[in-house]
Amino acid sequence: MQLGIRARQVAGVVSLVGLVVIVLSAIHLQTLARVSLEETGARGELLADAVFHRAREVVAGRADPYAALQEDAGLRAILESSAYSRSVTYAAIVDVQGVAVAAFDRSREGSRLPPARQLADLLAESPIARLRAIYARGGQTLEVQKPLLLGTEQFGSIRVGVSTILIASELDSALGSALLTALVALGVATLVAVFLSGLILRPIHVIRSGLSRLGRGEFGVTLDLPQQDEFGELGSFFNTLSTQLSADRSQRAGQAASLESVVDHLEDAVAVINPAGELLFANPAMRATLPDDAMGRALDDLLPAEHPYRALVDETRSSGQSRGPVSATIAASGSGAGGRDPAGERLLISHAIRDLNQRLVGVMLVVRNLHYLSQVQSTVNYSRKLVALGRLSAGVAHEVKNPLNAMTIHLELLKQKLLAAGRGGVQDPGRAPDRADAAAAAVPGALEHVQVISGEIQRLDSVVQGFLKFMRPDELKLQPVAVSTLFEGVVSVVGPEAAKAGIEVKVEGADAAPDINGDPAMLRQALLNLALNACQAMPDGGTLRLSAAASEGRRVAVTVEDTGAGIKPEHLDRIFDLYFTTKARGSGIGLSMVYRTVQLHDGEVEVQSIVGRGTTFRLLLPRAYGGGGGVLHLA
Repeated sequence: MQLGIRARQVAGVVSLVGLVVIVLSAIHLQTLARVSLEETGARGELLADAVFHRAREVVAGRADPYAALQEDAGLRAILESSAYSRSVTYAAIVDVQGVAVAAFDRSREGSRLPPARQLADLLAESPIARLRAIYARGGQTLEVQKPLLLGTEQFGSIRVGVSTILIASELDSALGSALLTALVALGVATLVAVFLSGLILRPIHVIRSGLSRLGRGEFGVTLDLPQQDEFGELGSFFNTLSTQLSADRSQRAGQAASLESVVDHLEDAVAVINPAGELLFANPAMRATLPDDAMGRALDDLLPAEHPYRALVDETRSSGQSRGPVSATIAASGSGAGGRDPAGERLLISHAIRDLNQRLVGVMLVVRNLHYLSQVQSTVNYSRKLVALGRLSAGVAHEVKNPLNAMTIHLELLKQKLLAAGRGGVQDPGRAPDRADAAAAAVPGALEHVQVISGEIQRLDSVVQGFLKFMRPDELKLQPVAVSTLFEGVVSVVGPEAAKAGIEVKVEGADAAPDINGDPAMLRQALLNLALNACQAMPDGGTLRLSAAASEGRRVAVTVEDTGAGIKPEHLDRIFDLYFTTKARGSGIGLSMVYRTVQLHDGEVEVQSIVGRGTTFRLLLPRAYGGGGGVLHLA
């Protein structure tokens, strides 16, 4: 079983402490053994010395020393006292042949005592030999010997026997407390190791948590680690790597979203099939030709064997090679993909998708509707004609504007001459009116006609100016635009007028909304037109609400809502028409410019209105991808 770092660290610390405890216990054991043997030897020497001194006094001047030794009560008392000494098993006086003359156990007197190992010899050996002798199976007897002399001649010896079993028992009792101390030390070492491992491994847990968050796709993950050690350096490196990874993910997310948006908006049908023949992906154009539950199903269940789509995919799956372009005809009925693919000519291409090891992992099928392509080409040609017509119309409007200016100038001169003629007439009742008087009398009526003509010329000039403004080519400067900035610009202009009219302006969701990819000046003017129209629709006060939020399809929904009079249902279909207006002094250009601005930004406009309750304009604009701005010239 693989142990974790924490378990290995605790095991290592406990093992190290255990090894130290074992070594110290072994040293302590051999020390105790040596001390115990030395103490036992000292007690044996002391007993032997006592017997020696008493025996020397008893045998002095006696003809039979052995009989004297047996008969002396004091000597026997000393021998019998050996029974009360620890580890001593016997004490006796033997003759030169080893026969017991006097012993604490009288039953042993007269019998020969077997030879035994000298305790002094065992003390001279190594610690391991001493421990082996003490803990030998069955035990053994060690002796302390002292010779008995008469003059210079040895007539016997004193032998004190000690048992290794008794010595081992003393060692075991002494080791009990040592073993308890060792167990306590191991327990404390385990607790300390667990605490230290938690303290030391905390940075690793923090790093692991950060890696887990990165693995889940979180952005901007940072680690808060002390900077005084190697973990601090690792944390700094992790934060730098996380920042770079977040930036790369954001860029890839934008690219993936852009690619997904592009694929979704392709007119070509695109599908991805795995090596088993199951449908993994289909863009909207392909899904429109397949059953609703086609995802995840095999092509064998979706298409008949003779269908061109299936035949081309099966060929690529079997050969591992891309095929196409191949022209194929889809029948009107019976052989369509699920019965939903319209009849017509198709251009088919299959691409083999391989991994890094060149193994086939899928097939991408691309289907182009040639009939639709011809329709698109016709539409493009028609659009070109419309552009040319628009330019021609703009030129005509520009040519109309010049005569209007000339007519205005000459009409003003005519007006001045009529006024001069009116001032030159003579009003004398006694004189008959002449031709000048008649002209002067007609001046007031002529001036009224001149005023009407001037007003119509000004109105026509205003129409031509609006037409030129609508048809003039624009320079669209695309860049990320913050919704809050747009709303601030609109509120700064609309705010004073709204306050005078008792209108409350509310801004919602601007800071949380994503940036828009657009031209800030054009978007600001479009929102300003909507806000001004909303204020004009609430002459008695109300609420103007500007809000924004992220919408599906990587778009931003910008809403301008009022509580005004609303728009009549019969007018909703015409509010974006050029020059259409329901206001007495309206130009009919403002909403047309709003619609054109949204179209230039590849957006959509939604309008909801209830008479007497208000109107809501919802602009769906593309979300910014975070890249740099660009300039797009649109005619």
